[in-house]
Amino acid sequence: MGQLTVQSIRKGLHTEFVGQQVVCLDSVSSTNDAAKRQAREGAPEGTLVVAEEQTAGRGRQGRRWIAPAGSSLLTSLVFRPSFPPAGLPHLLMASGLAVAQAIEGSTGLQVRLKWPNDILLGGKKAGGILIESGLTGETIDYAVVGIGLNVNLDVAQVPEIVASATSLSQELGRRIPRLKVLHSLLHAMEREYLLLSSGESPHGRWVARLDQLDQELKISTPWGKESGLLERVGEDGTLFLRRADGTEAPITVGDVT
Repeated sequence: MGQLTVQSIRKGLHTEFVGQQVVCLDSVSSTNDAAKRQAREGAPEGTLVVAEEQTAGRGRQGRRWIAPAGSSLLTSLVFRPSFPPAGLPHLLMASGLAVAQAIEGSTGLQVRLKWPNDILLGGKKAGGILIESGLTGETIDYAVVGIGLNVNLDVAQVPEIVASATSLSQELGRRIPRLKVLHSLLHAMEREYLLLSSGESPHGRWVARLDQLDQELKISTPWGKESGLLERVGEDGTLFLRRADGTEAPITVGDVT
């Protein structure tokens, strides 16, 4: 399916700014780290960093992100939003919607989302999103949206994730051109980011894709385990569980088990 190059990515890309500046790397510790360096050095909004391999890729809470060379889309995008830091949860929601649209548009697969940042296919994890930002007081200097997506990953070759993960190729039974998925993603990201920047909230559409709504959940939080029925999700992404005793537990950080 070929290595991704600056030329191949820019050819056929019809965005205004997302992906118009591209940095392609054979191997990198993490695309987010590389994108943050680009952002601090003045890279324009929409700059894309893409790598064939990550040696220290990470997900939430510092977890390792496993992606053998050439198997996945490993990307990070630089944004310079005008909204305050309180708007970053909406950027995460918009990014999740963009990834879902990109997968559905390029493969026909149906995508669900798992709070707070996982991409699900058939109930298994196919990707994730990690947003990191640079702030000066209440101003966002930059926000880097890191997206890892299992495209042609053979999860059977990675024992530690075989029970919980999947890939586009595994779901479809054939290899998938990564460039097609990437182009779809870049177009969707620009569309969602422009909507967000115009003041439109992605909250309702994001909640509609959540796999856990109206389900009994067990969540490991920094203060202990919580369990209950997920009744609603706040505008900022906070989960509200209804405990067995009738009280409500707001969850802003944790792992759904």
